[in-house]
Amino acid sequence: MRRVKVLVLAGYGLNCDHETAYAFGLAGADAERVHINSLIDGSVSIEAYQILAFVGGFSWGDDHGAGVIQAVRMGTHIGGSLIEFIQKGGLVIGICNGFQTLVNLGLLPGLESDCRRRCVALVGNDCGNFRDDWVTLKVNPRSPCVFTQGLDHLELPVRHGEGKFFTDPSTLKRLIENEQVALRYALPDGNPAQGRFPENPNGSLHDIAGICDPTGRVFGLMPHPEGFNHPSNHPEWTMGKEISKRQGHPTSFPRHLGIRLFQNAVEFLMR
Repeated sequence: MRRVKVLVLAGYGLNCDHETAYAFGLAGADAERVHINSLIDGSVSIEAYQILAFVGGFSWGDDHGAGVIQAVRMGTHIGGSLIEFIQKGGLVIGICNGFQTLVNLGLLPGLESDCRRRCVALVGNDCGNFRDDWVTLKVNPRSPCVFTQGLDHLELPVRHGEGKFFTDPSTLKRLIENEQVALRYALPDGNPAQGRFPENPNGSLHDIAGICDPTGRVFGLMPHPEGFNHPSNHPEWTMGKEISKRQGHPTSFPRHLGIRLFQNAVEFLMR
């Protein structure tokens, strides 16, 4: 059986490409890091892949806003190819800076199948500073999002300065009604954060941490699933091991759920 091929973007300030490629490899895919210029000059075509990953980092230094220059550069040169890739059934994930790029391109939220209109934004955190922390996330079981199927909650790291999800009331209402809100920041007990800091680290409307397009095949999120690729990534790893030891249980803490998002995508394409 042929393995799913993943194109992981690299270059110009992106700094999570190695981790994302590694995570997709753990999920059973063949992931290749490809420089943005190789797509723009045509030496690499996205048609050879089934998944496209927009990764985290600070593309072009976020000089004109997070993800803005990357979106303009890619939209100008290969915007049509990106839309065709999605229309043919390809999957797209945008993580942190990648999420910011997807909304600037207009690929998210993709209301009314319009993949060019920008109607949501990711703006500066309400706290006024960069946040590097772990958050609890509640998964929307009714969302069509391919990447979150079968999950109830997640714990993932965040590291961003412009992660507040913002839009107008009408668009927000449509996203909620369409079940396009795939992930929300939550309290440790799984209930919505209701804007409470630091559980909602940036002040996102409706505690939104991730959304998908109406098909569920394009997904963007601010937290970093590739940053939880092994149990030891979790800040409470050593405490969990000690608790298990003292209770006489096998050492098991916790499942590396970040990888599950990538596995869902790979398994979806292998059906």
